[in-house]
Amino acid sequence: HLVESGGGLVQAGGSLRLSCAASGDTSTNYVLAWFRQAPGKEREFVSAITWTGIISTHFPDSLAGRFAISRDNAIHTGYLQITNLKPEDTAVYNCAALAGGILPRKLDMYPYWGQGTQVTVSS
Repeated sequence: HLVESGGGLVQAGGSLRLSCAASGDTSTNYVLAWFRQAPGKEREFVSAITWTGIISTHFPDSLAGRFAISRDNAIHTGYLQITNLKPEDTAVYNCAALAGGILPRKLDMYPYWGQGTQVTVSS
């Protein structure tokens, strides 16, 4: 079970830290990933992190340097820090989980999903 939080309405240039709290069977190592879906667009992979902190990203130039994924295994929570927010970052941000240590970028590889948190950036 995954629950995202931390979204909201922010002005361009601001920052947000999204959280993803995992509960249920968290006894095994698992990957946490972030996806986002902007209005009228397909859901896209943002970043993923393994239990040991190995990170995969797939940033176009517009995202590079502004998104940072992390996790705190002690409290089974993942984070996505977003800085210098732009209006084009407006989207629903979902976290997803996958048991094991691989870092796929395809959304259909992840069996567990949160409900999403809305991020809206005003210009």
